[in-house]
Amino acid sequence: MGHIFKFHTDVDTDQIIASQYLLFPTIDEMKTHTFESLDPDFASNVKPGDFVVAAENFGCGSSREQAPSVLKALGVKAVIAKSFARIFYRNAINIGLPVIVCKDLYDHVSDGDEMELSLTDGIVRTGGQEYVCTKLPPYMQGILDQGGLIASLNREVE
Repeated sequence: MGHIFKFHTDVDTDQIIASQYLLFPTIDEMKTHTFESLDPDFASNVKPGDFVVAAENFGCGSSREQAPSVLKALGVKAVIAKSFARIFYRNAINIGLPVIVCKDLYDHVSDGDEMELSLTDGIVRTGGQEYVCTKLPPYMQGILDQGGLIASLNREVE
């Protein structure tokens, strides 16, 4: 069970982590500035196991891998949106951050609501309701379970 942090349509990667913070040498230094322009308290309020819920086109903009990386570093369990920018989606899977398409959830939840996600079943439970989401294929679930594509490929080489 985690809490929802709700964001709007067309959240771009610069809103997730602004370009001036890309100069910091580590993700741990960057993560304290996540969503700074949209919610200055996000990084201090989000807890491991919480969720980001958004409308359409989440992660649009540049192809920076740091955008999903700071979310994962803060302990965000998954990003659930009506739709994603393709490059953000791929980068998230590459680094092991679950990204789930759920068309109906956004319009029925509020910031701060409690939510539970079953990745294997593709089901979100919140407010006494269940929402069916895109269920990840087993091979993608395996990639996420191993910490992302890079970690998965590294294990295959060993």
